[in-house]
Amino acid sequence: MTEPHEDGMPDGLTGPERAVWRAFRIGRTCDLTEGIAERDDPFREREWEWGEERSVRADVVALLLLAGPPARSGRVAALKLRGVRITGVLNLAGGTIGPYVELHGCRFDGEVVLPEARFGTLRMVECSLPRLEAARLHTEGDLHLPRCRVRHGIRLTDAQIGTDLLINQIQVWPDRRGRAITADGMVVAQDVQAELIETHGELSLRGAKVGVSLSLRGSVLRGAQGRRALNAPQLTVERSLYLNAAWVYDDSGSYASTYSTATPPYGVTPAQGARRKPVECHGGVRLDDGRFGDAVDLHHARFVLNGARREEVSLRRIVTPELRFNGERPEEGRVVLNGAKVVTLIDLSTSWPGPGGLAMGGFAYENLVPYGPFPLARRLEWVAAATPEYAPEPYERLATVLRNSGEDADAREVLLAKQRRRRETLPVAGKLWGYLQDWTVAYGYRPGRAALWMAVLWAAGTAAFSHYRPIALKGDEAPEWNGPLYALDLLLPVINLGQDGYWRLEGLWQWAAAVLILLGWILATTVAAGATRLLRRG
Repeated sequence: MTEPHEDGMPDGLTGPERAVWRAFRIGRTCDLTEGIAERDDPFREREWEWGEERSVRADVVALLLLAGPPARSGRVAALKLRGVRITGVLNLAGGTIGPYVELHGCRFDGEVVLPEARFGTLRMVECSLPRLEAARLHTEGDLHLPRCRVRHGIRLTDAQIGTDLLINQIQVWPDRRGRAITADGMVVAQDVQAELIETHGELSLRGAKVGVSLSLRGSVLRGAQGRRALNAPQLTVERSLYLNAAWVYDDSGSYASTYSTATPPYGVTPAQGARRKPVECHGGVRLDDGRFGDAVDLHHARFVLNGARREEVSLRRIVTPELRFNGERPEEGRVVLNGAKVVTLIDLSTSWPGPGGLAMGGFAYENLVPYGPFPLARRLEWVAAATPEYAPEPYERLATVLRNSGEDADAREVLLAKQRRRRETLPVAGKLWGYLQDWTVAYGYRPGRAALWMAVLWAAGTAAFSHYRPIALKGDEAPEWNGPLYALDLLLPVINLGQDGYWRLEGLWQWAAAVLILLGWILATTVAAGATRLLRRG
């Protein structure tokens, strides 16, 4: 092939290449399909079916894109191919590509190499590629790769996408390092739509930034070679991250409509015949230090973790106004929320793992919105699962949230549960004292029980002192003896009812009076503390 002549195409082009050249100059689609679905399928294993009559050399495509002929008068030059086999390695590294590019149902024999290339818009739909190497790619418009199949990974490290990245239903197998899609440091100005995708290696989005939302609805992410399914620490999404379900119409998993969750009642009613396809992550998920402007949505998410490899759904130190954790319960591995900051936690009681499978030290949340029944007993089990060793902070956080939402009685129950957990860490003497406090006054969190004990003690004191008349210390100054009033005067600290201090008790009666005074101080203090909490709440 020689350089193109000023008034025509280069010498040495094949018939299909001449057709592509002519179509390029008028911006028309060059369609080399045969009209037979099986033979036009770019994913079939028998490459020989796409012979010379459908083959175009990668060098010809590169020449058109980098130094192609001008468009015909009244036309806009564009590379639009359908059903074309591109042989060799398409290398556009560092190039500036002005024409619009759209490839549909094409098959690449070699890699597509685009590092530091600049495009307006690049669309590759339902194409078969060995590998896409596009580190530091820059597009003014969209990058579309829907329904493509890439056998040895995609690299979009530090890519700059001017509007949207659309890779719905893509299938990607790993590179030599076990990564299917590597997009560390990528910046997308608007949305990333990666719905119903299937990866057989790690999806890496470390430090990526998305200007609107990132959707992985209905996708299946599989880690490979010991890597995570999704590795996205320090990910920034200006609005929402969707790791939830999608609605599909057929068994092939083709995309139908999006299952979305916003405010209760969650979701939309799908069309008749649709089925829900949950997102699946086979391997660890890491979203540490992520920032999400609206929500992290894990509705109907399914995490398949390997406990022996210590795989985790790691949400350490994420910051988001809303976390929707209402997917399937992970059977193995851990869910880690240490240091996360959430305004509203929407969760399902059956979504959280059991003891040893949950960690949430320093997890801060302000509101709880259960998705379905979530009784307090289950909520306390949730906290206990996160604290195999006693830690007060999760109990105090839960009590504060319940109290702020008006559930003062539930808040007291949480603090009582905290004291009972703490009791198990004390030595024998501390445990015995704790059991006594629990049995008598419930550590002060049930003031009604303390008032009841005071009534019982008053009745006992009344019955005892009604059959006893002590000696007056000063006969002419002592009031008339009143057994019930004297017992009450002993029980109530600070308040003087005019009986205590005028009588001399002897023997066991002195001990009885001392016991009433001591128990009165303890019980009255408990009742006063409970009343103070109620008044403060009011």
